[in-house]
Amino acid sequence: MSLHIDTLAVVSSKIEGLQIINAKMVTEGRGTVRELYRQSSYSEFLPSTVSVWSQVNLTRTQLGAVRGLHGEAMSKLVTVAYGSAFGAYVDTRTNSKTRGAVVTVQLTPGVQVFVPQGVCNGFQALEDNTEYLYFFDNEWVSGMKGVALSPLDPELGIDWPIQIDSNNREQISEKDSKAPSLREVLAL
Repeated sequence: MSLHIDTLAVVSSKIEGLQIINAKMVTEGRGTVRELYRQSSYSEFLPSTVSVWSQVNLTRTQLGAVRGLHGEAMSKLVTVAYGSAFGAYVDTRTNSKTRGAVVTVQLTPGVQVFVPQGVCNGFQALEDNTEYLYFFDNEWVSGMKGVALSPLDPELGIDWPIQIDSNNREQISEKDSKAPSLREVLAL
């Protein structure tokens, strides 16, 4: 039985504060253990404002379906627990030097993205029953400050791996398909 250990690795992105994380993993004959969060390790690169996770959500999403792009008043640590996803992130923060920047990431179990408050987060499931896991530093409340962008906005330049039919409600919600464009959001 061979033992394989992948250490925690963090890479910055072209969006200020958005970080791509490869979680520590230990693999042996029985399978793999992924360390999704360890405060002592993650505190070395997460902002000091993120000291506790207040809410954790898990979504199960069908092949080709899209969720987002949403940027609430909460920081997020996201990953895929099962399956794979194409993650998309857009900086809509008013005072950010990377405002308007777009980053995409292939998400598989063990690949995480830290999404700062005000950066929109969205994804497309690349397999049936993809499970997308969110850690939030604030609890979601109705009417929470935030922004939403249409994932269909061509000016974002997001090359979604599976074509999106804006009228197919099993693939995209009406709310997401009718959200404002980046140009409209940046004009606010």
